[in-house]
Amino acid sequence: MRKPSYWNKAKAFLSKKDKVMKKLINNYKDGALITRNDVFFSLCKSIIGQQISVAAANSVFSKFEKTCKGRINAKNVNKLSVQKLKRCGLSRQKVRGIKDLAKRIINKEFKPHLIKKMNDEEAILYLAELRQIGRWSAEMILLFTFNRSNIWPLQDIGLLRAISNNYNKKYFPPKSFLDKLYKKFTPYCSVATWYLWRSIDNEPIQY
Repeated sequence: MRKPSYWNKAKAFLSKKDKVMKKLINNYKDGALITRNDVFFSLCKSIIGQQISVAAANSVFSKFEKTCKGRINAKNVNKLSVQKLKRCGLSRQKVRGIKDLAKRIINKEFKPHLIKKMNDEEAILYLAELRQIGRWSAEMILLFTFNRSNIWPLQDIGLLRAISNNYNKKYFPPKSFLDKLYKKFTPYCSVATWYLWRSIDNEPIQY
C-alpha cells in the first residue's frame, strides 16, 4: 500500500498556505493516505460502517470477512444467504445494499472502472445510484479507494469537529468558513482532510 504520488507536493503546498496545516503536518510525520484499490471491498466496508461506531463497524466487518472466508468479492457475497449475512450483525437494509451491489457488479450494471474517467462530482453521483450509498459514502470511496486529491467531505462529523478544534470555531463551523478553507486547500483538500482527521484520531479510518 503506497501513499499517493501527490502527497509530498500537497504537504509543501498546504504548509505554505495555512499555519494550522503547517503545524499538523509537522506534528504527524508518520503515515499517509493509502489505498486498497478494491472497490467492492471498500463499498461493503462503507455500507457496514454506516450510522454505527467505529468499534461496532470493525466487529461486524470481521464477522462478515469470516463468513466470506476471507475473500470479499461479488461472487462470494452473491452466494451468501440473507440469514448468514444477518448473523454478522447486519440490518436488513445493509444486507439488501450489499446483495444488490454484488448483483450489479456480476450483471455489469455497475462498472467501477468507469469512475477513473469521471470528474469528482460525476463519480459521486454514479456511486450514489447504488443502494445504501449516499454522498458521504461516495466521497469516502473517492478518497480512500481512488485517492482523489481534492475531496472535502462536509457531511463528515469528524472533519467538522476537527475544523472546530483546530481553527477555534464553534461547532458546527460556519459554511462561509468551510468554503474559504476549500478554496485555500484546493487542489489538495483530501490531504488537508486526512491531517484534520489525524488531529482527533490516532487511527484514521480506512476503507
